Amino acid sequence: MTVITISGNPGSGKSTVAKLLEEKLNIKYIYSGMIFRELAKEYKMSLEEFGKYCEEHKNIDVELDNRQLEILKNGNVILEGRLAGWLAYKNKIPAFKVSIIADLDIRVKRVVNREKGDIKKRKKEIIEREKSESTRYKKYYNIDLKDNSIYDLVIDSGDKTPEEIVDVILKKMKEKHFL
Repeated sequence: MTVITISGNPGSGKSTVAKLLEEKLNIKYIYSGMIFRELAKEYKMSLEEFGKYCEEHKNIDVELDNRQLEILKNGNVILEGRLAGWLAYKNKIPAFKVSIIADLDIRVKRVVNREKGDIKKRKKEIIEREKSESTRYKKYYNIDLKDNSIYDLVIDSGDKTPEEIVDVILKKMKEKHFL
């Protein structure tokens, strides 16, 4: 049973890498951020507003996390999400945990290319979102998102193609007997 978690900040390249892994390994890929985005729409809030709302309403994060835990426990999945690796780690679910990092300016450019918008505005949104998430995860779970020590692989996507990153992940997974 294969479980892979892909974590990283907005624009790090985690979705692209997860989709490529899905194709190569023929394992189901689930994007936990989509659940969060759908809830924000249901609450008629922007992602930024909803993130702030969640800082005071832990029940939303708990619901998201419980859904992710079920997905992880069922196995044979690539779960992409900011806390996916941490959820597997804290719940002792065997998984190959990947953190994809990249410089803020690179990430902002990627988000603007994908979603359009103004670079300065997008940068501000990303900084606010990361601050909100960092606050929530520290408050609710005592998780420091800057702590990468739990990951099997931390890879900088700033100077690599998604295909190169996938190759590195697969090589590391074989070395650690996850494949």
